[in-house]
Amino acid sequence: MQYRITVERDLPLLAELNRKLLQDEGDPEPSPVSELESRMRAWLARAYTAVLFSNEGVVIGYALYRTDNAGIFLRQFFIDRAVRGKGLGRVAMEILFTRVWPQGVTVTLEALCANYGAIDFWHALGFEDYAVTLRRRVPH
Repeated sequence: MQYRITVERDLPLLAELNRKLLQDEGDPEPSPVSELESRMRAWLARAYTAVLFSNEGVVIGYALYRTDNAGIFLRQFFIDRAVRGKGLGRVAMEILFTRVWPQGVTVTLEALCANYGAIDFWHALGFEDYAVTLRRRVPH
């Protein structure tokens, strides 16, 4: 597997991959790609870094993260559904752990409670439950 830190020309690709991620998370109507691209541009201009992962010359996913005093916050991680189940997500995470991120840093991420596949994936990689975010709409 190959990887590289993204550059400006990767923004449309990152936005499209982000749209697929949102669909996988159950968003029935993800924002238009143009809005996702603007949002990604803003994140990358501030504190975030994105890494693209390719297998046999084809982009298969990405990671979006920031570094701060608490360590690494992995905001988004996506591997295309067409290649899931082949261990490529594990390989991508191993690249992040061994080649991209500093040794000994704490990595934190969030997963939607109903995304059981993602939660199982993160647990299999050694991540432990840390917090639960609760929310409720105010009645009309």
